[in-house]
Amino acid sequence: MQHHHLDSVPPADQFPTDPAGLPEASRPEVLELADGDTVELRVGPVAKRLGDATVRMLGYNGSIPGTTLKVAEGTEIVIHVENHGDLDTTVHWHGLRLENRYDGVPHETQAPIPVGGEFSYRIQFPDPGLYWYHPHIREDYTQELGLYGNILVVPADPDYWPPADRDLILTLDDILIEDGKVAPFSPTETSYAAMGRFGNRLLIAGDPDLHLSFRAGDVVRLWLTNTANTRVFNVTLPGARMKLVGGDSGRVEYEEFVEQLVLAPSERVVVDVLVESPGELALEHHTPHRTYRLAAITVTEGAPSTAATRFGQLRRAPELEAERTQLDRWLAAAPDKILALVAQMDDPAAMPEAAGPVTYACPMHPDVTSAQPGRCPKCGMKLLAASSEPTTADHDHAGIGNAGMDHAGMEHGGAEGIEWEDDMVEVNRQTTSATMHWRFLDRTTGADSPAIDWRFTVGDRVKIRLINEMASDHPMHHPFHLHGAGRFLVLARDGVTEPNLVWKDTVLVRTGETVDILFDVTNPGLWMAHCHIAEHMQSGMMFSFNVARR
Repeated sequence: MQHHHLDSVPPADQFPTDPAGLPEASRPEVLELADGDTVELRVGPVAKRLGDATVRMLGYNGSIPGTTLKVAEGTEIVIHVENHGDLDTTVHWHGLRLENRYDGVPHETQAPIPVGGEFSYRIQFPDPGLYWYHPHIREDYTQELGLYGNILVVPADPDYWPPADRDLILTLDDILIEDGKVAPFSPTETSYAAMGRFGNRLLIAGDPDLHLSFRAGDVVRLWLTNTANTRVFNVTLPGARMKLVGGDSGRVEYEEFVEQLVLAPSERVVVDVLVESPGELALEHHTPHRTYRLAAITVTEGAPSTAATRFGQLRRAPELEAERTQLDRWLAAAPDKILALVAQMDDPAAMPEAAGPVTYACPMHPDVTSAQPGRCPKCGMKLLAASSEPTTADHDHAGIGNAGMDHAGMEHGGAEGIEWEDDMVEVNRQTTSATMHWRFLDRTTGADSPAIDWRFTVGDRVKIRLINEMASDHPMHHPFHLHGAGRFLVLARDGVTEPNLVWKDTVLVRTGETVDILFDVTNPGLWMAHCHIAEHMQSGMMFSFNVARR
């Protein structure tokens, strides 16, 4: 594909932005489905009210998020998709161990669904837990515009989860609004490629101002999914007790009381909440420098429920305790695969024809300058040629959105190896998939993505070491995702054994961190591995691997 800079695309070639005449986006319905049922899923534009602005977005079945599918473990359904969106699409059923031909990867498992076209998926649900669906073409655009929805798989074992009085399924997202519209996209390339497109408004269950009601003494189960392009969420609920009960693909090894929940893009968390007294609370997102309100919660009068009387019990999962007994040999074993997560960043300002001497500076720390190319001693970033043109301030970021959302005072590679905000807005906006090259490097063979050629067989267990290398042009965190060939356990982070096991499909690898995972390979076919920051995947941080039948 020929790449063009964002600014070189004429207005006529932009995606449509006018919401006039479109149906208003609705709240998602919950469809309870039986084995063999067929579901209709329609992709199409909607008008969405966000504060003072009404913007054009995309929805599944007219809602943002899309329809929630509630199914039983072990069942199979057909999902018939009609595409009335802006570009070709597929649907990826994130986290599901399913038949390869329905995984939704364009040109690998299916032909893209053209605008006006349709495709039927036959989906199985072998594992209980919370999953989600989204496109796998231009996620940087389509997910940002609202194409995502949840799947709740109810376990066959009625005692699988602890008792709860109520389920609340919430997506955590953000969106970037400029001049009353969704910030523009190029149809030919991905922008914000360095750090991903951070939004300036938070959308919780698709709502910029969500209000919830709890009853004191009830146990409310929150099913949380991070559907954002790049933002990591750190969720807290001051004034309530929170008990972690599950993750990406089912329950945790042992339940534990927690104060906060960190979710990278595409990760899920299941947490039980108990509020014992009436009052006003807020579900919050905490970063090292700011607190954002995600949802306001009114707690009404009530008495302790039966579930509340058992809230203090911390149960254990026997299937994961059994995995724990086999962990020592895997912890001691050498990795079968070593995968480095790296970036190569072209410098658009350092043109060969530039006249005179060039001064190099850190995008994060402009006080760090040099007459020669190099790296910032403060954060490790590649020094870029300093532009003589003044930059605009945060292009409508400052003071907008939830709780006065802005990007002041942030520290690059911040606390705990996570970029909580876009703290280099101007540079990030100018980086595209043509100038920012995110990649995986197979340190066992020397192969570079997309040429990595992993080959497994059904029944294999594979130890994979993920190294987020600091010797990279732009070190930052990455949520590493493996498609439905299997699922994995996190073995260790920086050599420290993972204390609480849970089956996962995505793991957050923080800046400079090494993570060991144990991949349980169960499904044959051609599968994808990629970073789930949408702009990183679009900029090359992906490859495919083969699983043979035994």
